[in-house]
Amino acid sequence: MVSVAIAISYLDRQALPVAIKAIEQDIPISNQQFALLQTAFLLTYAIMYAVGGRVIDLLGTRRGFILVMVFWSIACMGHGLAASFVMLAACRLLLGAGEGGGFPAATRAMAEWFPVRERTRAMGIINTGSAVGMIAAPLLITGLLLVANWRWVFFVAGGAGLLWTLWWRRQYFPPETHPRLGDAERAELRDLLAPSAVGSDKASWATLLRFRETWALLAAKFLSDGAWYFYLFWLPKYLYDARALDIKAVGGFAWMPPIGAGLGSFIGGWFCSWLLHRQLSVNASRKIAMGVSAVIMPLMLFVPAAPLGWAVAFFCGAYFGHQFWATIIMTLPADLFPKHLVGSVAGLMGCAGGLGGVAFSQLVGWLLDSGPGWGMVFAIAGSMHLASFGIICLILPTLRPVILPFQSQPATA
Repeated sequence: MVSVAIAISYLDRQALPVAIKAIEQDIPISNQQFALLQTAFLLTYAIMYAVGGRVIDLLGTRRGFILVMVFWSIACMGHGLAASFVMLAACRLLLGAGEGGGFPAATRAMAEWFPVRERTRAMGIINTGSAVGMIAAPLLITGLLLVANWRWVFFVAGGAGLLWTLWWRRQYFPPETHPRLGDAERAELRDLLAPSAVGSDKASWATLLRFRETWALLAAKFLSDGAWYFYLFWLPKYLYDARALDIKAVGGFAWMPPIGAGLGSFIGGWFCSWLLHRQLSVNASRKIAMGVSAVIMPLMLFVPAAPLGWAVAFFCGAYFGHQFWATIIMTLPADLFPKHLVGSVAGLMGCAGGLGGVAFSQLVGWLLDSGPGWGMVFAIAGSMHLASFGIICLILPTLRPVILPFQSQPATA
């Protein structure tokens, strides 16, 4: 159920980029305005990524996930009622605010039902939802555009989310209140899911920001996610504008790069584990894996001059490389911080990544409208992961657990 929810979130956020050419027939949108629409989504998404976990903790997973799904589904459907650029921007703000709570809710659901040894595998399955959503979005959306008005794209996508909430409300309960479990089964699950002894002291964001480890992760995430959101949101528009493809042709190509993303997630995690089993240290295995993924990304510099088939292949490589990278960088909080603070650090990283997407999207819009064009855009995007890797190596020459003010010993990685 959680994996399906994540797939729906990626379908909803991709609806506007894929349908943009049809939307422009009713609502003229410049490159700078298109960048502002992505900024509107990413700004509220970044804020809610940081605070969404606290909201979900307050409401509980069952009610919290219903709230955020209903909120973002209605916001998605609102796009279909938009009559102006301002209305579209308002809907993007609301969509970002709702979807920002999705991954915190997914993480809490995983923690409620899976013991520690199973959580990585469970999160891997959940994360396949993002690849499924990215693959399905171009195919479903272009199919709808060929038979109906673009507004129906948003009505259908939002309706899928509302149907999911009915499924979730009927099926999902935390173990301690599940109606189909007896007392003995609840007791068994309580023992199985009992938290490990890792301490419960809390650190404020201000405390976490005192450590260079936190700043290294935030800076790396800011740059690498800035490039990722460009690839995610601007690929259809690039194919429309620079390659002069029609809606059907874009749908025929845009589903391919997400396959690379799914493979990157799987292979990145496998490769890093393989290095560890070869007796390499955590520091060496993480950095070798991150370096391998980072050196793939400059292939994007060749996109503007490449034939269409090769350009799409380079996009596939970029999606593969980023998800390979993302799988590794999101494990670093667990390597560096106590387990009970990993969520807070990961939330700050998600916020930094969203703000990176905001900044780079605005730069892209300006570069396209002011003259430098796609060549400069791809040159910058293709260099951002290398810069991120350089930051990690420079600020964190050795990955070792931090010692927080209230700890007498380093946290166990």
